[in-house]
Parts: sequence; structure tokens; C-alpha cells
Amino acid sequence: MKVSEFHYDLPPELIAQAPLADRSASRMLVVDRQAGTLEDRRFQDFPSYISPGDCIVINDSKVIPSRLYGHRPTGGKVEVFLLKRLADPGVWTALVKPGRSLQPGATILFDDGLSAEVIGRGELGERTLRFSEPIDERLDRIGHIPLPPYIKRGDEAADRDRYQTVYAAHRGSVAAPTAGLHFTPELLGLCREAGAVIAPVTLHVGLGTFQPLTTDDVSKVTLHAEEYEISESAAASMRDAGRILAVGTTSLRTIESAGLKAGRGETSLFISPGYNFQHVGALLTNFHLPSTSLLLLVAAFAGADLTRRAYLHAVEERYRFYSYGDCMLVL
Repeated sequence: MKVSEFHYDLPPELIAQAPLADRSASRMLVVDRQAGTLEDRRFQDFPSYISPGDCIVINDSKVIPSRLYGHRPTGGKVEVFLLKRLADPGVWTALVKPGRSLQPGATILFDDGLSAEVIGRGELGERTLRFSEPIDERLDRIGHIPLPPYIKRGDEAADRDRYQTVYAAHRGSVAAPTAGLHFTPELLGLCREAGAVIAPVTLHVGLGTFQPLTTDDVSKVTLHAEEYEISESAAASMRDAGRILAVGTTSLRTIESAGLKAGRGETSLFISPGYNFQHVGALLTNFHLPSTSLLLLVAAFAGADLTRRAYLHAVEERYRFYSYGDCMLVL
């Protein structure tokens, strides 16, 4: 199987550039794998698909303001996109622009008296940076929300709230678990009234989720590892469930990696058509970029042909795509 088999053409105007005024006002394409059907609904209808005994698994990771703008001592502008904090609290891996001039030994200066030295380079061109001091608190002052590159505007104050789920709790992601952006506290309450239990897990979204695939051969795809954690109460809720509904591909990968057990770990699990799902019975997900690991995961869950039909339908019906766009519920 080739990654390129999951390419599709998307008119640029269908890429959502901003969130809707109401989080829960998105459209929702319901995909029934067994029946092979597609149904156009609204996200407010989501609770009607919940049955008593369902466990809705959400990813409660919180996005950090991980984009920094600085400059070289000579004055050249530098953009830093933090990926992961390492064992030393002042050392991070990051993507940098311009990468060619930022080799080990280079210095980057930021606002607020902060600086960083490039101390290493990774296989995919990422850099290891040692900051002059731990930066967690500094990020809230000088960091920017890391909107994806297909959103053709700078981040705004509103994005600090809207590029974050209402249940975000644990800092660490550098991209939002976007399927969860549609939920409001009221809608979560309606899901509980319908008989569902809400179980939070944590997977810090990093390069493993959004990195471009560098090979067209699905069998040769490898992903960077991402950290996850599952509490004993969440694991128990999943084990007791009649059906597990994963909110987002990150929740699904966490569940399939950990096997309904509590604990902490890392996952580089890559899911593509042919994968045998062990635990998850339904998936809520946004629409994903062509030829990406996320789209291949959805194709594995919904079926490749039905996924292609769903995406063609979404384009024809003018759904809004990607992070701030509409969603798809796969049964």
C-alpha cells in the first residue's frame, strides 16, 4: 500500500482559518462502517449517538505557547517551534527557521532576556536547544500559540482559548487534539445524561502526530514517540465500558498502545489499513491533511474505500477542514 493512495484535492477556501463562534456548532459527518452509509448531521447531535455504558475517552493534554520569535546576535530573525522538553528542564528539541544557519554552537536571543544555544541536531533536522533558564513560565509571556501553517494568519489572543479543549489540564502538547475542540461543558453534560462515562487520558501531541511522511511505502513509515499517561480510574472506566468511543486519533493511539492499563509510557504506534483494533468501537475525528498518518489511521478504522467516499462527500458538501473545521463520527 502506498501513502499516495490517500491523496485528495481540497479547495483552499475549505480550510477553516478561524473557529466558529460556538464550539459545538460544527457540522458532523456520520460514517457507519457496517452499513456503508454517510449522514450529514450537526455536532450538537453527538449525544444522540451515545448509549448507556459507553466510555468517551478524551485527551486532556494542554497546548503550550510553543512558537518563539527571536534573532541571532547579528540581527537575523529566527523562528523556534518547541517540540519536547528533555530531562534537563532547560533543554528542548525544536524545529528552527532558518535551519541552515543554526548549527550546533549558534546562539538565539529572545525577548525578556532569554537566550538559547543550539547543542545538537536530529535526524529530521530538529535542533536541541539549551535555554539560559527553564522556560515554562516564560512561554506564557513571550510564546505564541502554534497554529498550523495552513492557517494563514498570525495567532491572536482568542486562540489561547479556542485552540485548546475546554477540559485541557496537563501542559505538554505543541498542537491541539482537535477533535476535542467541539465540546462544551454543556455538551459533555448531555453525554453523561445519555449514560456515558468520560475518561480522560493524556497524550502530549508532538512530532509523531503531525510530522510529514517521508516515504510512500506504508510498510516503511515510522513515527516519533510521544508521551502518554492513563490513570487507574480511566483504565477501569474503559475496562468496564460496553463501548469505547475515542475522541481524536491521539486518544485512540493511546488506548490501542496501552491496552486499557494504567501507567505512563511512550507510543510510536502507526496505524494503517489492515490494523486489527482491539479496544475502540467508535471514533470522533476532524478532517485530516492528504497522505498523512492521521488519514491512514482513519482509513484503517472506517475502511479505505469508505474513507475516500467520506472525504469526497465532505468536499462536495463544503465541510470545513482541518484544526478549526468540522468533524466526522465513525461508527
